[in-house]
Amino acid sequence: MVNTNEIENIELSFLQLKDYQELKKALIESYPEMPDSYWLRPQLKTLINLFPEGQVVIRVNGQIAGCAFSIIVDLSKYETQHTYKRISGNYSFNTHDPDGNTLYGIEIFIRPEYRGLRLGRRLYDYRKELCERLNLKGVAFGGRIPSYHKYSDQMSPKEYIAKVRLKEIVDPVLNFQMSNDFYPSKILKNYLEGDEESNDYAVLLKWDNIYYEKETTTQPVLTKKIVRLGLIQWQMRPYNNLDDLMNQAEYFVDAVSGYRSDFALFPEFFMAPLMAENNHLSEPEAIRELASHTEEITQRFSELAISYNINIITGSMPEIKNDRLYNAGFVCKRDGSVERFEKLHVTPDEAKVWGMQGGSKLKAIETDCGKIGVLICYDIEFPELSRLLADEGVDIIFVPFLTDTQNGYSRVRNCAMARAIENECYVVIAGGVGNLPKVHNMDIQFAQSMVFTPCDFAFPVNGIKAEATPNTEMILIADVDLDLLRELNQFGSVRNLKDRRKDIFQLKRV
Repeated sequence: MVNTNEIENIELSFLQLKDYQELKKALIESYPEMPDSYWLRPQLKTLINLFPEGQVVIRVNGQIAGCAFSIIVDLSKYETQHTYKRISGNYSFNTHDPDGNTLYGIEIFIRPEYRGLRLGRRLYDYRKELCERLNLKGVAFGGRIPSYHKYSDQMSPKEYIAKVRLKEIVDPVLNFQMSNDFYPSKILKNYLEGDEESNDYAVLLKWDNIYYEKETTTQPVLTKKIVRLGLIQWQMRPYNNLDDLMNQAEYFVDAVSGYRSDFALFPEFFMAPLMAENNHLSEPEAIRELASHTEEITQRFSELAISYNINIITGSMPEIKNDRLYNAGFVCKRDGSVERFEKLHVTPDEAKVWGMQGGSKLKAIETDCGKIGVLICYDIEFPELSRLLADEGVDIIFVPFLTDTQNGYSRVRNCAMARAIENECYVVIAGGVGNLPKVHNMDIQFAQSMVFTPCDFAFPVNGIKAEATPNTEMILIADVDLDLLRELNQFGSVRNLKDRRKDIFQLKRV
């Protein structure tokens, strides 16, 4: 093995035909069990001509230490079963398809004296970077299992791979490939002729490109990766009428859109001050009278969303449907469309004082900034809802809330923080502050609006991206990076979504 003190230079470069003789010698050294298995000069010339970017060598002090050769294929044509001979077009590489979807590895090796320097990882990293750059779905190759011949009379290839994964058996090749984020997809029979050590078996190993974007012939839609959030920490104050309330709402929409925010989030029951004129009614009657404003407020928010080019989450409002009272809200998108959401778990007070009903529809909402979910206040305290949204691809969960006391706020805050960690997503909470002495059952409010993140190296160490001043009217602006969530899912210190034990528990809609 080469001493690291003797290394002056490590260089990754494209394969050139003049490298052939040195490369042939390196191949023979690397596969002593298959001394006649080396590429011919015309074959390498074909590879270079077809796909020069896919053929690289790694040099140490100017000497070839290893190589990685690849082609592009439409893997769906070979998914059921294939051999090395078939995937390579009988070694002619006429299977290379520039319009394919997968980077397929046909050769990778490190010369024996250079092993242990993690040069193989550099080659695999190059393949991954190339895959991302070409917008391919992933990387795949047939991986040898050279230690299998020692166990073939005791177990099947499937059992062997399971034991390698559990570290009960050491297979240096398969172990190395899995440590580089490749996962076994299926067993390939009679894959490589003459591979007696693997008993002619191989494992189809894959790596998925989390940045892959499928091409479409429909109208192009730009999905933002950096999303700017505008949170409105709303002061409860008396308003003379609906116009006054909406003028204040427009002021905040104008303010956050001035910072080019993609979303404006209002709190739960932000329009509660309008109930002051209904104090002569009973509380159930007053909240139903308030519901008479919901349709007009939603319409006016939709107009603001279009004119200010911002997606508005209206907080929540009382709504009567089929003679039943619900706590519901709307996502008014800047393209003019409107999506409804509803509170699924009403608090005991909402049910007892107002006669409010819990909703029944939980949904992920498509926006120009990816999928979002909205959970109203108490709903964030039920982890199943957030998990269902995460399973449907939601990146941001918005939580409009209203809490009267600090301990009520702490429940919302702490549960929201937990949901961000559990579901590898951003959770955004916005509440109302101040007092309404002339509104029954809505007299005091406590809030501190915040943006929560997962807890890992790419995020704030305390999981808090931004936080407002407690109990003060203000706006809070924060940027969140959706690509960081993709990287966390694949490469995080812990991976809460991927590591779930679905073999012992499951969560599903009824």
